[in-house]
Amino acid sequence: MIKLHHLNKSRSKRIIWLLEELGIDYDLVAYQRNPETFLAPDDLKEIHPLGKAPVIEDNGKIITESGAITDYLITTYGKGKYMPEPQSDSYVSYQQWLHFAESSAMVPFLLKLFITKDGCKTNFIGDYADNEIGKILSYVNQQLKGKQYLVDDTLTGADFMMSFVIEKVAEAGMLSHFAEIERYFEQLKTHESYHTANELEEKYGK
Repeated sequence: MIKLHHLNKSRSKRIIWLLEELGIDYDLVAYQRNPETFLAPDDLKEIHPLGKAPVIEDNGKIITESGAITDYLITTYGKGKYMPEPQSDSYVSYQQWLHFAESSAMVPFLLKLFITKDGCKTNFIGDYADNEIGKILSYVNQQLKGKQYLVDDTLTGADFMMSFVIEKVAEAGMLSHFAEIERYFEQLKTHESYHTANELEEKYGK
């Protein structure tokens, strides 16, 4: 059985969503952040030296990084769903979105988070993060025009990966400025598995 090492208030929630959508049995091991430092507990280092989440264990393999986990789970357990055919043009777009979610899209949000947590005023980094967030959200908004999902108008791993970014946008109160992203977020929330993941995140996040 797959074992998911889940950290509260982290990107591992989207892996819960994916596992629920795939409908496969898994064991969830929950870890809590230090309420003062917001860091993961040292217990996670017993699973992987970096001590980060998500991490999954499956058939003797230990897999880290959200994109790699998403790719592995869909390839291994998706039964041909949740990803385009590997030789198709859509697959190239799919792979780009998988990596975009954890690179271009996520970096400025992390910078903004660090600045906020630190409580310092840094004009260059703060302005850079704000400008990048604006560019990224405008790009995503434009790419979603006329589409329900990011790739082939069907739920794929790209949507699971991007869901965390979209949730950060919602938490920041920015959705109303990006109509296509707002509509897309409502579409993601039509999946029962998404709500199950939210419930589990709340259950194990206390």
